[in-house]
Amino acid sequence: MSQGPQHILVVDDDAQIRRMLRRCLEDEGFAVSESTDGSNIDAALLGAIDLVTLDLNLGRADGLAVARHIRHLSEVPIIMITGKGDMIDRIVGLELGADDYIAKPFHLREVLARIRSVLRRSASAAPRALADNVIRFDGFTLDESRRSLTGPDGNNIELTTGEFDLLLVFARHAHQVLDRDRILDLLKGQNWTPNDRSIDNQVARLRKLIETDTRHPRLIKTVRGAGYSFTPEKIER
Repeated sequence: MSQGPQHILVVDDDAQIRRMLRRCLEDEGFAVSESTDGSNIDAALLGAIDLVTLDLNLGRADGLAVARHIRHLSEVPIIMITGKGDMIDRIVGLELGADDYIAKPFHLREVLARIRSVLRRSASAAPRALADNVIRFDGFTLDESRRSLTGPDGNNIELTTGEFDLLLVFARHAHQVLDRDRILDLLKGQNWTPNDRSIDNQVARLRKLIETDTRHPRLIKTVRGAGYSFTPEKIER
């Protein structure tokens, strides 16, 4: 988080929307920077940006590619702005690591409420990340501060933001049965509701990375009719 007023970066190719958001946010005490297509993202993120609002429909630019680039550079919270019917882009954006979404047309009070909610969650998550640095299970090392997973052979296992966050939820709640609603709540709270299939897809990808036999998973087990359970033989926090 930045010192002084919290700083919001508005990425939108619609000048009228940028002006409207800037006026609203500045009236509420936020500092605001703007980008029309994400081309100045790198320079902006070198400053103290606390949150990004990102329109996925940027005209000539690919909003999902911009989201992916932001997440590659930084863990800064992202709120996507999408068209009312853009469910696929919404799900993909959330899987890339966006923190929330707002569908057009939106009300400025909703924008403010969601920004404040995401900023509160981001602030409360920071101390927890420092307290729970490393979780070890069955030869794997999950390092939260580095956001890395090391396999039993000592090699790093590449995870997307969504895969890492899901595995961290499982590791923190080992030997518990978690249904999809509970998993979504643990991941992001109740401010958005992606399709349950996105959880199933990420579980399938995680199994390919950490299971010896994906047809008979030993670590992430499906509990029929109830959800999933993370069941390592040994876990150390």
